[in-house]
Amino acid sequence: MKFTKMQGAGNDYIYVNCMEQTIDNIPEKARFVSDRHFGIGSDGLVLILPSEVADFRMRMFNSDGSESEMCGNATRCIGKYAYDNGLTQKTTVSLETLAGIKILELNVKDGKVETVRVNMGEPILKPSEIPVNSQKELFISEPVEANGTVYKVTCVSMGNPHAVIYMDDVDNLKIETIGPVIENHKLFPRRTNTEFVKVIDRSTLRMRVWERGAGETLACGTGACATLVATVLNGLCERKATLKLLGGDLIIEWNEKDNHVYMTGPAVTVFEGEIEI
Repeated sequence: MKFTKMQGAGNDYIYVNCMEQTIDNIPEKARFVSDRHFGIGSDGLVLILPSEVADFRMRMFNSDGSESEMCGNATRCIGKYAYDNGLTQKTTVSLETLAGIKILELNVKDGKVETVRVNMGEPILKPSEIPVNSQKELFISEPVEANGTVYKVTCVSMGNPHAVIYMDDVDNLKIETIGPVIENHKLFPRRTNTEFVKVIDRSTLRMRVWERGAGETLACGTGACATLVATVLNGLCERKATLKLLGGDLIIEWNEKDNHVYMTGPAVTVFEGEIEI
């Protein structure tokens, strides 16, 4: 299997060009290649496929083999892969995902894509559609008990579910203890990604993320988008802010005119290779 390892703000995946090759037993392969000791090492596996409704189609598998609807950092890397490898000459690219079609604006420098701005679409706020087991119209700053502690949780979907929790200190958070508890809480029928957030000022947020099916990662694009939306809903920041993640910064904007969320960030090729699996 030929592959390319890429990362966006430290959120690294193994990318396979399925325009040219096919692979089977995908969940098993995702678990293997993601293993940082016995495999290649990544947060998951991403397939770049032909699409009947867009320029390309994406399938994304977590390191535990489960398939996710969407990954914001992966969309940026697909844009870079497609342009840098001559699959397209366009700088505006459409990408089919399980969370709908996303539009990628490629920023090209010296013939290579440097950053990508992604139209992530409208946030989903209705609990039943996120999904959250709640009859409320919105799930904003609601008390949720986990491990004997009550957290104020705001839930947003960006095509996949997110639970956002605000804290005074995220740097010393024992995320490996609380992350799995929130992920698998009975409130979330399809589990959830969880963002732990410190508001630095009204245009800067610090965030750590526990991703559903992957554990803590250095960045999560959909999580950064969900965090910006949640923070606006809580009246704690402006509609455009810098999200500071462990792997780097993302610029997120919740546009008031079209209600869409836009994410801008880097996309980097780490290395290419071939592996027998």
